[in-house]
Amino acid sequence: MSLPIPGTQVRGSKTGKPIMALFDLLGRTWCLGIIWQLSLDNATFRQLQARCEDISPTLLNTRLKELFQLDLVQKTPLGYGLTPHGKALALLIRPMAPWARQWADNIQRLKDNSPEDDSHA
Repeated sequence: MSLPIPGTQVRGSKTGKPIMALFDLLGRTWCLGIIWQLSLDNATFRQLQARCEDISPTLLNTRLKELFQLDLVQKTPLGYGLTPHGKALALLIRPMAPWARQWADNIQRLKDNSPEDDSHA
């Protein structure tokens, strides 16, 4: 899969609008998770792999290379960290965490209050 470069064809857009290139990137397995984890703290490869739970070393290596090429991740003395662009993106993503918790609570309430019959799903 080629890198989602703004201005070139990406998943969901033949024109490669910047937002569509970003959505393509963030929709890739573990991209958001890696950015999220590195927004919390820099990490070595092994630390990042442990934080990302089930990610394989091959996939982590691939995603780190992609994020490095797209100026979102950089190597640091302690392993990997976010670039200024990566940090700016993380600041945009962070407000989704409280919303996600509220959403999860709402889904749980709906589940708790729904009849056992899932035939409507």
